[in-house]
Amino acid sequence: MLVSYNYLPLDQKWLHFSQVKNLLSHNQDVSITFDAHDRITACRAFLDQKMAQKDKNYYGINTGFGFLQNIAIDDSQIEQLQYNLIVSHACGLGEQVPVPIVKLMLMLKIKSLSYGHSGVQIETVKRLLEMYNNRVLPVIYTQGSLGASGDLSPLSHLSLPLLGLGKVTIDGVIHDTASIMERYNWSPIKLQSKEGLALINGTQFMSAYGMYCLQKAEHLIEMAQLIAALSFDAFNCTTEPLSPQIHSIRAHEGQVQTAKKIRDYLAGSSIAESTNKQIQDPYSFRCIPQVHGATIDAFNHVLSIFMREINSVTDNPNIFPDEDLIVSGGNFHGQPLAISLDYLAIAMSELANISERRTYQLLSGQRELPLFLVKDPGLHSGFMIPQYTAAGIVSENKQLCTPASVDSISSSNNQEDHVSMGANAATKCLRVIDNVEKVLAIELLSAAQALDFRRPAKSSEPIEKLVAAFREKVSFVAVDRLLHTDMVTATQFIGAYDL
Repeated sequence: MLVSYNYLPLDQKWLHFSQVKNLLSHNQDVSITFDAHDRITACRAFLDQKMAQKDKNYYGINTGFGFLQNIAIDDSQIEQLQYNLIVSHACGLGEQVPVPIVKLMLMLKIKSLSYGHSGVQIETVKRLLEMYNNRVLPVIYTQGSLGASGDLSPLSHLSLPLLGLGKVTIDGVIHDTASIMERYNWSPIKLQSKEGLALINGTQFMSAYGMYCLQKAEHLIEMAQLIAALSFDAFNCTTEPLSPQIHSIRAHEGQVQTAKKIRDYLAGSSIAESTNKQIQDPYSFRCIPQVHGATIDAFNHVLSIFMREINSVTDNPNIFPDEDLIVSGGNFHGQPLAISLDYLAIAMSELANISERRTYQLLSGQRELPLFLVKDPGLHSGFMIPQYTAAGIVSENKQLCTPASVDSISSSNNQEDHVSMGANAATKCLRVIDNVEKVLAIELLSAAQALDFRRPAKSSEPIEKLVAAFREKVSFVAVDRLLHTDMVTATQFIGAYDL
């Protein structure tokens, strides 16, 4: 199998986190393999054979949906049934889903269909591939999924362009799908039995949000470690709490990893090696390994859940040609993802929580640093108000971290009587992570300012490299100025910094 940065092959083989990150970073195309092609066509042929027997009803294949499951559908109405399913379920509202997440949704839907347990025709999968590779991306909305019968509403919007309906974006410009069909000489797909259900049952909205959150969280965790090390030196902290002996007797993996990381970042720092220290430092510095480490352990757990999910088949019913089975179940239910997204949001919010406390300490006028990190406090407010902003964002995160997964509202006339609310968990998890980036940016802004007050003393090579790169974007604040601009620049810097 050809492995290249130019495209991502999709089939039943395990998809790795690194491949998902490459897909986002390198603007890859996607393709199915010959094995996936054969599995898809064999499954469709098996389903066609079953449909020809006309002696049994299969949920959603020749029956109605949800509470209407007991209503049989005549063969002549099968295509209309699948068409009706998609158009009736495309009821999303709210903001548009960000383009990178839409791309992940498309890729993950193709991946799920590639196993050959969904009964779609190969033409449907080919069209999804053409849409992805031509960057014809469906307009999808953030609200409308209960995260239980799959992400019905957002996946219906994902599927509308197959029928020549809905809207799509190309290079950020919204178009009616009908006009784009003419441009690419595409005809609407005539859906066969089961296809509508295969397309809109599944967890690809929650999964795509989760994978996007995870790749962003991974970078922010690493940035939090480096920025915390900068603050550690800027506040002239003692390195004693980083001693490996301490962490060996409470050997949580993330804690041990973080202590080593901060030790490595501080190695060679003249400030860290100086002896004029307080006996103990505030918890926001002393307990960095314990707090950051817990976030890392949570991240690793959530990543394992999502990697299993994106390598799964999550529509319903599932078709097993080799076993001569068509089985209806509940693989579309988003509970594993909902709980994990809530967990990730909580874990990431703690990075912002402790970061804001470090910022607060840096502004406090202690450790031979000027009050509010400005030369003439009183005349100048310095960094007083960025800390307000950080505190407000941290408080917002605490509100957003109320779990979505503990809620359930019955739907479909009580047929779908327990739902995960995983879609809500997904969208608010991304809001939390975006907020963490902003709070870390305020800490970076403050810590770099504090370190400059310690000149000519030098920190370590990686910390000085960070500060030098940051100073190319944001200069030292000598007098009051419009700090909003600096805060926005700092946020962008964190997102782009190459560790």
